[in-house]
Amino acid sequence: MTHAFVFRDDTLLCRQTSDGWWPLQVQLPQSTPQSEDGERSPTYQVGRVALLESLAPSHWLSDSLPKSSVESGHQAIETDSVDTFTAQSTNAVTDTYALAHNMVLPAITDHSGYDFLPYRQLITQLPIALSTQISQAIQLLRWQQDTQFCSRCATPAVHTKTDERAMVCPVCQLRQYPRVQPCVITAITRPNPTTGEMQILLAQHRRHGVQKQPAMYGLIAGFVEVGESLEHAVVREVAEEVNISVTDIRYVSSQPWPFPSNLMLGFRATYAEGDIVIQEEELTHADFFDISNLPQIPFKGSIAYELIALVAHEQGLSL
Repeated sequence: MTHAFVFRDDTLLCRQTSDGWWPLQVQLPQSTPQSEDGERSPTYQVGRVALLESLAPSHWLSDSLPKSSVESGHQAIETDSVDTFTAQSTNAVTDTYALAHNMVLPAITDHSGYDFLPYRQLITQLPIALSTQISQAIQLLRWQQDTQFCSRCATPAVHTKTDERAMVCPVCQLRQYPRVQPCVITAITRPNPTTGEMQILLAQHRRHGVQKQPAMYGLIAGFVEVGESLEHAVVREVAEEVNISVTDIRYVSSQPWPFPSNLMLGFRATYAEGDIVIQEEELTHADFFDISNLPQIPFKGSIAYELIALVAHEQGLSL
């Protein structure tokens, strides 16, 4: 039996459980569609994607996981209801695809217990591997929608007749694959010049809204430019956004981020010199904050939160 997540843009069909909202999967049609010439249609269809198993089984466990029976190895994690299903390797479809293929979707009303919820709202409670799969699904479904024409000759593109993820031009044969945009995000630390307590550089980005109270502060981040290394990108972004220089740059971890289709590459760095002068087109404020007295920071589940939490842990503190 094959199941699929159902998406509407960047929102995911969910079911309300005793532990909060949880991603819902619905059953896919059993029959395999055929083309007009009788050949099997490719598995990869616009509006429907197969998701890769993202991480080891241990990454599918979470303290906030709803009541479940978790089997060993690579078996599925089945929740407390027959109409909720979470698998380590699954599918994703758009709601448009689901309706066009007569898939049964639950009715959504004020008291139905079903709704489409934003990924940002769900990520705080999801196991790492499930979050990664949902991110993967959002990016692939959006890529399909954005790759309907050949970028070389403008001919309508078609999906491959294999399981390969590619859109192909039937005229010039250009193959277009999903693109990932690398971004660096950096936790910059220094001792407080007066007390010696460890500090971290945080900035309020304009995209978070200058009127938002309390103000949300995050880390310095930006896209990697063509022709530069990741370390070069860290140095450039920090200099551009806050006018300081850093040293001791070291990679920590990464996170796929589906807005729009990024791979966030997390770094640590040490303040070297310079006075903070913000790039006003990007930031409204930036400063070094004591780890024991932080402003509002990004939500749990984001790589920004994890980098800040790492610095706090090293100082014997928890967020």
